[in-house]
Amino acid sequence: MSRTLGMAASAILAVTGAVTAQDTDPITIAHVYGKTGALEAYATQSHNGLMLGLEYYTDGTMEVAGRPIEVIEKDTQLQPDIGRAMLAEAYGDDEVDLAVGGVSSGVALAMLPVAEEYGKVFIVEPAVADSITGENWNRYIFRTGRNSSQDAIANAVALGQEGVKIATLAQDYAFGRDGVAAFREALEGTGAELVFEEYAPQDTTDFTAHAQRIFDALDGEDGRKVIFVIWAGGGNPLGKIQDMDPGRLGIELATGGNILPALVAYRDFPGMEGATYYYYENPENPINDWLVEQHEARFGSPPDFFTAGGFAAAGAIVAALEATGGDTDTETLISTMEGMSWDTPKGEMTFRPEDHQAMQDMYHFKIEVQEGVEWGVPALVEVIEAEEMDVPIRN
Repeated sequence: MSRTLGMAASAILAVTGAVTAQDTDPITIAHVYGKTGALEAYATQSHNGLMLGLEYYTDGTMEVAGRPIEVIEKDTQLQPDIGRAMLAEAYGDDEVDLAVGGVSSGVALAMLPVAEEYGKVFIVEPAVADSITGENWNRYIFRTGRNSSQDAIANAVALGQEGVKIATLAQDYAFGRDGVAAFREALEGTGAELVFEEYAPQDTTDFTAHAQRIFDALDGEDGRKVIFVIWAGGGNPLGKIQDMDPGRLGIELATGGNILPALVAYRDFPGMEGATYYYYENPENPINDWLVEQHEARFGSPPDFFTAGGFAAAGAIVAALEATGGDTDTETLISTMEGMSWDTPKGEMTFRPEDHQAMQDMYHFKIEVQEGVEWGVPALVEVIEAEEMDVPIRN
């Protein structure tokens, strides 16, 4: 199994001599995430991925440097105040060595100061808002999930062409607003123009008024006209907007990738382009092969969007602990993880030293309707490599 350690991790190895920790006490990890609530599907995928990843990266032993790994679960119920309390309980009462979590960006943002208060590493996975590794960041925060800017830059590659006029529809909270802000910035210099922004509450089910305002804004614009949707969880508006026949106005719909159940609606949009964080058929590497094979054998389905993310978080944890010889001292972990690279189902990721955001590949797709597949397939157009994306540092 290949694991590449970045310069920071290599430096720690040189200092420690990779001495195996004498302490055989368990390494405790808290997974603090929204097990219940509107994003429960995301949470299940994230946890399954985390556990599969720990199994893979430890060669099935669930040990690092002779120390067993124990994972405890805490349910945020998608409530920011509960998330803060659960993370504080994990660091304080349970005395965990580090934590992973944050399904919702709003909940994750509430938890960031807790990591700083207790002086413990918190790996954010899969919450997306730029502000997590931006204005609200602190040095104890690392993120294996992609951020809004990575989404935005990748989708700008897919949609950003001369003369394209784009209106956005997004959820009215950190995920949606950060996503639109990053997308607007990413479109600069592409020739495309963001001409209108519409925001809707997270629990919106009737999109008629929102869609009509967007139609009115795009009416009369020249060139290709696109509504780009940034939406998480249930109630995705794509189908409902399509029912209003935007095509009669020369308007098409576009969006980023999503989990497999949400991709079922994409069957109605053959040829739609966008960019995605992960689809199980897109990466080609032995780790992804193992994940797909094992997930299908154990769960009867392919791994999904956030399964790969939980898996990547496990890889970061094991790579760091191997480099420290099992030492869980926070300062040692931070020094190790800054600049560290490791292999994931998406290929190599690297924690950028400046803001601890994981640099990673993204995937430009075009939707295909394939016989025997119940969802619209985000068929790969091109891999957008991490090195190609100029992701802003916002902290």
